[in-house]
Amino acid sequence: MTSRAGGAGQLLAISDLHIGYAENRDLVEKMRPESDDDWLLVAGDVAETVSAIRWALQTLADRFRKVVWVPGNHELWTHPSDEVTLRGVARYDHLVEVCRELGVVTPEDPYPVWEGPGGPVAVAPLFLLYDYSFLPAGCATKEEGLAYAHSTGVVCSDEYLLHPDPYPTREDWCRARVAQTERRLAELPDGLPTVLVNHYPLDRHPTDVLWYPEFAMWCGTRLTADWHRRFRVETMVYGHLHIPRTTWHEGVRFEEVSVGYPREWRKRPGPPGRLRRILPREEESR
Repeated sequence: MTSRAGGAGQLLAISDLHIGYAENRDLVEKMRPESDDDWLLVAGDVAETVSAIRWALQTLADRFRKVVWVPGNHELWTHPSDEVTLRGVARYDHLVEVCRELGVVTPEDPYPVWEGPGGPVAVAPLFLLYDYSFLPAGCATKEEGLAYAHSTGVVCSDEYLLHPDPYPTREDWCRARVAQTERRLAELPDGLPTVLVNHYPLDRHPTDVLWYPEFAMWCGTRLTADWHRRFRVETMVYGHLHIPRTTWHEGVRFEEVSVGYPREWRKRPGPPGRLRRILPREEESR
């Protein structure tokens, strides 16, 4: 199911705003479209509290023609600092309702079709989670992988704050989301290209540059490894890794669009918080 909207602007993207940091909140305050027709894709990790998520998405929705949001792991945390104590699916559903109040597109809504320069493409926001299948070298099971991660001290806070209720495990929730999303993508019109937006990359290759390879366990699922081929992907937009860059995999562009934490972006040469242009494509070399 899709919805259509025209325009002559740009399809822009950003992720990992982490506005709990004052410097990052200031970056959001300064974000502006270049035209009245610009869309913005927000690929997760806006903040940890519902009030902060609402503020950021409201701020952006007031400025851009359309804002499309997918949840990151931080939005799904039941954080001690948040007055909203919902867990798991109930928390996600609550965030979807907040987005609908603001006019922000979520993974539960019809996929909008970008008909500006570089289109038409179906813009598909995804919520897929991870299932621990990106295991560290030498590990054959989730249990072995987690034991190894604990031995190195590199353990994602999801283990303590991201609850899968009512699913027994996070991987069960992931598999349910993958199956549901796969069905929806398969129903898109034949020949219509897609821009897939997910907090995590669909394929493992972007995690190859992680300083701590064991963290890949919390970065996606092998169940989506062929989606960039199956679903006519023009660009796969993701975040989470805090390594903004363009890679190409089997002829498909993967775009990591993170802002990241201030201690990370201060080291980069370019201005922080730059919105990445997805369409029309920027000139770039492979």
